[in-house]
Amino acid sequence: MNRYSTGPYYRYRPVYRMTPVNTAIIVINVVLFLIIELVGSTLDTQLMIRFGASYWPLILYDHQYWRLFTSAFLHFGLEHLISNMLVLAFIGDNLERALGSVRYGIFYVLCALGSGTVSFLVNMFLRENVVSAGASGAIFGVAGGILYLVIRNRGRLEDLSFFQIGMFILFTLYNGMRSSGVDNVAHFSGLIIGILLAMILAATRRHKSL
Repeated sequence: MNRYSTGPYYRYRPVYRMTPVNTAIIVINVVLFLIIELVGSTLDTQLMIRFGASYWPLILYDHQYWRLFTSAFLHFGLEHLISNMLVLAFIGDNLERALGSVRYGIFYVLCALGSGTVSFLVNMFLRENVVSAGASGAIFGVAGGILYLVIRNRGRLEDLSFFQIGMFILFTLYNGMRSSGVDNVAHFSGLIIGILLAMILAATRRHKSL
């Protein structure tokens, strides 16, 4: 066996595990987007409703509660899809490795359902005639989960620091509040739900390890 000097600049880089759940979520979002575009347009609200977008009268009066889940996998236009999927690809992998694939899948679904439910209730209360879709509520849940784990892990989770995830959250929330057509209720509720779920999952894992 030969030996070679690596020099003073060699640094060990950990090999990260695969993240099948986060990858599958991204693929599902992209595939659904392409299917809808082949049928018509993702900018067509009536077509988006047919494919499962959230619309509170249908949820309330027709009891189509499944829309609270399906709406998290639909997007209005290519820009909406790309921006959400890039963020999910960047931060979702970190959280899946931290929680484990099964827990991450449960976490993501609960964030999607939770933020979608809060958005539905607010729109119903205000009688807002809007159609909602997008993964941003669940993604803010992922960001909230990472924020809690970063704080708990003394300011870092793999290659993510407290400053990075904190600035991302603040900038995205600020940008959403300045923009029209953005479901800020889903963003804020997703963030809070993600933090709470991460606290519960972390406490459960710690209890089981004793």
